[in-house]
Amino acid sequence: MLRLPTEAELPAFMAVANAGIHPPDEMPFSIAWTDQPSPQRERSSYQWWMSSRAGWKPDDWTLTLGVWVAGEPAGFQDLVGHEFARLRVVHTGSWLGQAYQGRGVGKLMRQAVLALAFDHLGAEVAESEALVDNPASNKVSLGVGYRPNGMGRLAPRGVRRDTQRFRMTLDDWRGRPRPEVIVEGLDGCLELFGVAPPA
Repeated sequence: MLRLPTEAELPAFMAVANAGIHPPDEMPFSIAWTDQPSPQRERSSYQWWMSSRAGWKPDDWTLTLGVWVAGEPAGFQDLVGHEFARLRVVHTGSWLGQAYQGRGVGKLMRQAVLALAFDHLGAEVAESEALVDNPASNKVSLGVGYRPNGMGRLAPRGVRRDTQRFRMTLDDWRGRPRPEVIVEGLDGCLELFGVAPPA
């Protein structure tokens, strides 16, 4: 299940992150936030979660959804829209606790937000990017149906590393099997995404 966590639930997700997302000698993220020592890591994570809500605008939003597996907090899945009403493009990002990796959860949570974007918000394109040496993320993107879309470069720990960019169109999304996704409570907040409510 994916939904917006309450403020009171955020410490449980921080506990999942603190238990481990990746080996210490690896850095799969574009921003090396997991390198921060405690309590700076907890504080900056909390500030990020709350700032994404406080800074929400219909033309610039980041939906930070908590992921629950069998009722337990497991990670986060973000869906981002910059000038969404004009561009109809979304971006995704995510993390998943190590205890939940390798079980197909990453693919399901990506499919869930893509269903929200394509089937309910009117997205026409989804884009993602991952470090070339992050095979798990790249495998999820390809498994969901993204196509490679060029290369990039990031330096999360100050060392340049190549990235693989991915792109999926609405036709790509509709052209392959995918699980059923039930979206609840969206009608009353469509305008917050820059989407006109149905007449």
